[in-house]
Amino acid sequence: SRKRSSKAERAHSTSAMMNADMDAVEAENQVELEEKTRLINQVLELQHTLEDLSARVDAVKEENLKLKSENQVLGQYIENLMSASSVFQTTDTKSKRK
Repeated sequence: SRKRSSKAERAHSTSAMMNADMDAVEAENQVELEEKTRLINQVLELQHTLEDLSARVDAVKEENLKLKSENQVLGQYIENLMSASSVFQTTDTKSKRK
């Protein structure tokens, strides 16, 4: 009877330790899963931020090209006005008087 109760106690003790070990492993797995989920969400958020920034860069490039083109047109227009105006014409009267 003594051997039986000792075997039963050992079996119960072993079972309790295994259950405790399994609980610890399960808790560790849960922590790892939560960390992986957090990292995945962070990566997804960074991807969306990168997409937004990339779209903004494209929009700024397009606006820059548009403004460069408008500046060229305005520069040409001003140049044409200046060449058509007598105020901006160079005069050679001084060199002719000499």
